[in-house]
Amino acid sequence: MATDKTRAGIQSVEVGFALLDVLAHAPGPLMLRDLAAASMSAAKAHRYLVSFQRLGLVAQDDATRYDLGPAALKLGLASLSRLDGVKLARSRVGELMESIGHTVALAVWGNRGPTIVHWEESPESVTVNLRLGDVMPLLSSATGRCFAAHVSQDAIAPMLQEELARARKIGRTDVPATLADVRKLLVEVRERGAARVVNTLLPGIAGFCAPVFDSDGHMALGIVVMGSTAGFDTEWNGAVDKPLRAAAARLSADLGYAADAAGTGLMR
Repeated sequence: MATDKTRAGIQSVEVGFALLDVLAHAPGPLMLRDLAAASMSAAKAHRYLVSFQRLGLVAQDDATRYDLGPAALKLGLASLSRLDGVKLARSRVGELMESIGHTVALAVWGNRGPTIVHWEESPESVTVNLRLGDVMPLLSSATGRCFAAHVSQDAIAPMLQEELARARKIGRTDVPATLADVRKLLVEVRERGAARVVNTLLPGIAGFCAPVFDSDGHMALGIVVMGSTAGFDTEWNGAVDKPLRAAAARLSADLGYAADAAGTGLMR
């Protein structure tokens, strides 16, 4: 079977795509000379741009600058609409699990809160008594804390009040005691780019959860890593936290999220 390198193609299409790629990564419209500088002569670039304009892939403004056109937008939106974040994440968690050596799970925001939708258990890790479909608490799980930091605060207010009341009733001291404590915790989660718990959800178990954002800057899912505290690196920027956040960032980028874009990062 022919590989991508040996399979016959149309070289002019590949050459012309270089112009579209430059526009896609530019902060705004470009003059012809700037657009062509990296890959071809201005005269050659102009011929491609004429065809791209006819197709709607490129538009030209009054100042003779070029930018992506409506057809390019339509293609981009169609691609984004077909991206399944969970499906894409499921194809990658095995590699992450093997590199970290601990159980990896995926969670999404369901109608009752953060819900585990995929589970990949490391053969070297201890068994954690959780099941697919389990809804994670907001205050005592890394998953819950991660979602609480990024979803609409109005959406989680009743759940937070209920969990705070329950914690006070049984005298828990390992979770926030007041709404002010909760807000402080969630600020830390957003600043660090992940949530962490140690001996909080389950005795002897530690966990991290990193958010994955979609093209609108909303949290699409959480990637969770957990394991026994006996062999689990609980340090920030350590052997678990760092590769987990890197994996979440790569997946976010593949879902169209721009980390430097102006957005709230909150789910609506």
